[in-house]
Amino acid sequence: MKNRLVQKALSLAITMALLLVALMMISDVVRDRIYNRDRAVQSVVNSTAGSQTLFGPVLAQRCSREVSGKDSEGRVETRLVSFQRYALPDEISHQTRAEMQPRARGLYQVNTFLMHDKLVARFAPGNQLQGKPEGGAVRHCDAPRLVLPLSDPRGIRSATLQVDGKPLPLEPGTGHGVYTRGLQTKPMTAASGNDSSAIEVVVLLQLMGTERLAFVPLGGTNQVSMQADWPHPSFGGNFLPLSREISDQGFNASWSIPALASSARQAFVQERSLCSLGTPDTTYAHASDESQCLEQFGTSFIDPVNPYSLSDRATKYGLLFVVLTFVAVAMFEVLKKLRVHPVQYLLVGSALCIFFLLLISLSEHLGFSQAYAIGAGACVLLLGYYASHILGSLRRGLPFAALIAVMYGLLFVLLQLEQTALAVGSLALFAVLAIVMVATRKVDWYAFGKGDAPEPVPTPASKTFGPRTQESA
Repeated sequence: MKNRLVQKALSLAITMALLLVALMMISDVVRDRIYNRDRAVQSVVNSTAGSQTLFGPVLAQRCSREVSGKDSEGRVETRLVSFQRYALPDEISHQTRAEMQPRARGLYQVNTFLMHDKLVARFAPGNQLQGKPEGGAVRHCDAPRLVLPLSDPRGIRSATLQVDGKPLPLEPGTGHGVYTRGLQTKPMTAASGNDSSAIEVVVLLQLMGTERLAFVPLGGTNQVSMQADWPHPSFGGNFLPLSREISDQGFNASWSIPALASSARQAFVQERSLCSLGTPDTTYAHASDESQCLEQFGTSFIDPVNPYSLSDRATKYGLLFVVLTFVAVAMFEVLKKLRVHPVQYLLVGSALCIFFLLLISLSEHLGFSQAYAIGAGACVLLLGYYASHILGSLRRGLPFAALIAVMYGLLFVLLQLEQTALAVGSLALFAVLAIVMVATRKVDWYAFGKGDAPEPVPTPASKTFGPRTQESA
């Protein structure tokens, strides 16, 4: 093939394919580390407690009713069917304080917390127990009891409950068919749920959890005030806080949710599932349709400088890094009329790929910023030294090293941005394209693409021994 430009393009395409395979292998390593981190989180969840979601409390009553029907032989029979009746609180307020108590599994740190909660629930006079079926006569109802469902009661460290200032003992479980986890009181003979007296319930609760704390708004009005010593909350669920203050020492947030704004009360009576809403926690059910889930709100205690998520994002820019670096080397070839071998391109690209492996490995032991600075600095020095030799002089190698340093700086900025990362990246690519077009505006690509004429091979001088004789015709 005579066209040198085509030959170089094919060789660079093969080199790029090899580097792409290397980047894919590095991406697999990053995904494996993320998987191991998720396993570490699940290990902590299995040993302590998972994400926590609080309900109620709810006044519940077991009842039975008569149901008539025909058996297989056509005879009429009557049987008793049990069901639950509920009285949901008119007011719920939480005064919550969360203290972070991180756990570690090997290299992986998991954000666990200890919650101190003062829950006050009020049942207004005349708040009737609801849930009586339409068909069948009610035969018997037990005395009502207070039920406090939790997503993971293994995290309970202490719990006390008072009704109108009188303490009541708590028992494990709820006796509910769907929301089985939590606490309950013994039957309350003094509170039938049908009289005209109001009921005030006060619960003092210490609860361990992992990474997320949420509430279900079962009250007529729901007031939650949360304080924590974690400066990176991620508020989520179906309702965001009305007010929040975030500082380096922690955050304060408050919610106020009326029953008119939520379907949680009706969903609880309909016994809908408590869903994970995207959290990989086995203590929750998983549903593709969130309309079939109980509404909830709260916060996740996230780590914004998660080295694994940032390394995964950085690796996705790997191919772009290699392409831009190859463009820079090719610019020196075109403008300075140099010759760079494809093997030298491969070595330069390999150094760029090794950076991402350095990043994920060092960030597990150092902070992400420190790991990034060490990896980027080492690669810039190596590439600057190597470029000064393949480009022919230190005067050309230093600008190349400066260009690589600018690329690493731009990547670090993109990793810190969330909302404007796409805009900044697009503008940077446009700037690179503009520089290339301006620098090569006078290049005659037809002349550059022509094959070089082979140089004549010099013949060795003939050696004579003795006097030179004249050749005969």
